[in-house]
Amino acid sequence: MNPRQYPGLNGRPEPRVQNDPDRGESALQKLDRNWTDLLQELRVLQTGIQILTGFLLTLPFQERFTTLSPIQVGIYLALVVLSVLVTAVLMSTVVMHRSFFQRRIKYQLVRNSDLLLRWTLVLVGLILIGTLGLVFDLVLGGWAGAVAAGAAALVLLLLWIVVPQRSRRLAVRRKLESST
Repeated sequence: MNPRQYPGLNGRPEPRVQNDPDRGESALQKLDRNWTDLLQELRVLQTGIQILTGFLLTLPFQERFTTLSPIQVGIYLALVVLSVLVTAVLMSTVVMHRSFFQRRIKYQLVRNSDLLLRWTLVLVGLILIGTLGLVFDLVLGGWAGAVAAGAAALVLLLLWIVVPQRSRRLAVRRKLESST
C-alpha cells in the first residue's frame, strides 16, 4: 500500500505504538482493544445524556416553569446548552471515526476520542451538578440548591478524581513491588 495514500495527520507518520507483551497483543491489537473500550464508555454516557437531555427539554412544557426566577431560567438554559454541547462532543467521535475510516490512522482516532471522552466527562459532571442544584432550588429553595450542587461537586471530585488517582497509585506501587 502506498504510504502517501494513508498518511497520519498533517502528512506525518503515525506515532509508534508499542506491543503489549503482558497481554500478548500487537500494537494494532492494542489500539483495537482501546478503541472498543472507548466505544463501551461512550455507549454508557450516551444513554445517560439522552435521558437527561430529554428531561431538560420537557421542563418548559410544565406549568410550574412559568414561575421560575430569571436566575433559575438562566441556569436551566445553561444546562440545556451544556447538554446539547455534550451530545455534540459525544457524536464527534462518530464523525471522527467516519473521517478516519480506512486511513490507517487508528492511533490518532483512539487518542482524539480519548480526549473527547475526557471533555465529555467534564461536561457531564457540570450538567449533573447544575441539574441537581436546580431541582433542589425549585423544591426547597436557593440555599438547598447551592448545598446540593456543592455536595454533588464534592462527590464527583472524590469519585472521578481522588479515588481513581489513589487506586492507580496503589496499583502501580504494588506492581513495582511485585516486580522487584
